[in-house]
Amino acid sequence: MSTNFDQTKVKKATFVELLKRIGPGIILAGIVIGPGNITTSAMLGANYGYSMLWIIIPIMFMGITFMLTTYRIAMLTGMPVIHAIRHYYGKTAAGIVGIATFLACLFFTMGNITGSGAGMNLIFGINWKLGSLLMIAIILGLYFTKGVYSKVEKLITVCIFGMIVCFYATLVATGGPVWGEFGSGFVNWKIQPGSLGTALAYISTNAAITAGIYGTYLGVEKKWKKEDLFNGIMLADAFAHVFAVVLISGAIVLVGAIVLHPSGTTIKAPAQLGALLVPFLGSTAPIVMGIALLAAGFSSLLGNTQRGMVLLAAGIDRPYGLESKFIRWGCLVCIAFAAIICYSYGGSPTQLIFIANISTAIATPFGGFYVCRLIFRKDINEGFKTPKLLQASMVICYGFALVMTVSALWRTIPKLIHSFL
Repeated sequence: MSTNFDQTKVKKATFVELLKRIGPGIILAGIVIGPGNITTSAMLGANYGYSMLWIIIPIMFMGITFMLTTYRIAMLTGMPVIHAIRHYYGKTAAGIVGIATFLACLFFTMGNITGSGAGMNLIFGINWKLGSLLMIAIILGLYFTKGVYSKVEKLITVCIFGMIVCFYATLVATGGPVWGEFGSGFVNWKIQPGSLGTALAYISTNAAITAGIYGTYLGVEKKWKKEDLFNGIMLADAFAHVFAVVLISGAIVLVGAIVLHPSGTTIKAPAQLGALLVPFLGSTAPIVMGIALLAAGFSSLLGNTQRGMVLLAAGIDRPYGLESKFIRWGCLVCIAFAAIICYSYGGSPTQLIFIANISTAIATPFGGFYVCRLIFRKDINEGFKTPKLLQASMVICYGFALVMTVSALWRTIPKLIHSFL
């Protein structure tokens, strides 16, 4: 792969070039910050105050590691990750990873439908099911137009800025954190009793191997080249993704810790946050929270359904371009299926979103296993300096995520089965 490529001759990209060439990381941030992320982040702050803030640090470390590892594999092999898995480990391995990541995304879609409907309800006062149907119609229209990638990138960027403005306005209105407790939350690394399920849901949405894998397919849409691995563009893209995720989800955790934790309030629905913030934002609280939920639900639903179909297509060796018929019609079927589940589920919307977030963790054991193997292959790194630091980081992050996943699912699955029964 490196025979005719000299990385020492690659010039560093200028700041303007970085802004033009990054993009997949922004789309991934919009996918990650969905209604499920908002709910889980609020639950983390509401239930445990500042004591679980430390979890943001491993999330930053894991997010950067997963992104840079998958990007490096894709650029050095000349193939997106699941295609690289098929090339080196066969069709069965690629199929397993593709199906596992697809199922994780399908679960995530359920929370996005519920959240976008909740946002429409808060803003316009219409039934959440009708509101979500309107959003679904708009999204399906976008899927069947030309220049899909460009539209998705621009719309999700707008949604991210909207969420940042809404949540930081809320944070300012609450008076900000108690700085002593804020600092203590980052220093004292301890999993609080009963927090493992929530912690897993928070980690699995904010630092998922699925995001890095899908980023390699968005890189194809963005027409990234091998030079972009060494000129700073992919590094900037990875940092932009993690920074946007932490900036938004961290603010929501703080709002939960400041507003909800002292009163012992439990979150039962994403839209409930609007009513709880009335003392701080007055009559604008439902509208502010509605805009934030709608932006989160719309951006995540727009990108996540495509993500699931692209990864499934890659796993079963079907066309994975965003404008291919398989992806477009597959997205329609996935949204229809997820909508039926959402509209027929009789439990709490928060419970459904929480189940969906935990279920996204199923992709980690499968995808992470093969990504770890690929980054250690000598034939992939041949001709380049061995990325020992990245290799070590990948093993640590995968091990941490695997232990968290197995531990949490072992305790949570029986409860989930009981709740459905």
